[in-house]
Order: sequence, then C-alpha cells, then structure tokens
Amino acid sequence: MQVTAQKNEKVGSMIFASIYPLYWNRLEKHGRTREEFHQVLEWFTGFNEDTLQTLIAEKVNFETFFKKATIHPNAHMIKGVVCGYRIEEIADEFEVYKQCRQMEKLIDELAKGRKMEKILREEKK
Repeated sequence: MQVTAQKNEKVGSMIFASIYPLYWNRLEKHGRTREEFHQVLEWFTGFNEDTLQTLIAEKVNFETFFKKATIHPNAHMIKGVVCGYRIEEIADEFEVYKQCRQMEKLIDELAKGRKMEKILREEKK
C-alpha cells in the first residue's frame, strides 16, 4: 500500500494522549509491564516517563510528538509490516507516518513477547 499526503496529515493530527492508553491496554493484556513499555518508548523517542506524561497532559499531536523526539539512530533497523504497510518502503517525505508505524512495530514486538534485546536494536559489531 502507498502512503498519501492525506494519510500522513491525518496521522500527524492524531492526539498522542488518545492513542497511548490503547498501546498500554494491549501490552497489559499480554503481560508486559509499564516499565517495559516506557523503556521501548524512551529508546525510540528519547522521552523519559516525566516528559511522556507532560506531552500527554499537553495533548500534543503525533506531528509535534515526533518533532520534539530524538529518534534513536538505529530506528532505520525497524523493518516489517504494520497495518499493511512495509515500514522500509514508506517514503521519507511521510516521516510522521513512518515514525508512527515504527513505534507501533516496536509495541507489536513487545506485545508478542519478543526479547527486549531484540526490540532495542543495536548495530552488529
């Protein structure tokens, strides 16, 4: 499937605070902890728990959320299909959409019980 400017804009305007509890509920159902959830979010975005809570309270949209984030340098290693979109094939011009799908992929892996060392990608030495 192809990402369009409209889809990128729609995702960018979604409020992070409205999606955060959906992510957490999914992980909780699969026996994951809030600490693991926040560890993954911090690895990907650079946001610690206090910053996340501030962004949630401010009701920032995904576009602002990702603009404020310091995306991990190994985020390019996040590959696979999420919601029918192959992450590595999403054009760079749709950065917000791509980052949202990358974050969802990490959350999917956590929910499926993947080991944290695999989720938090490191370059092979």
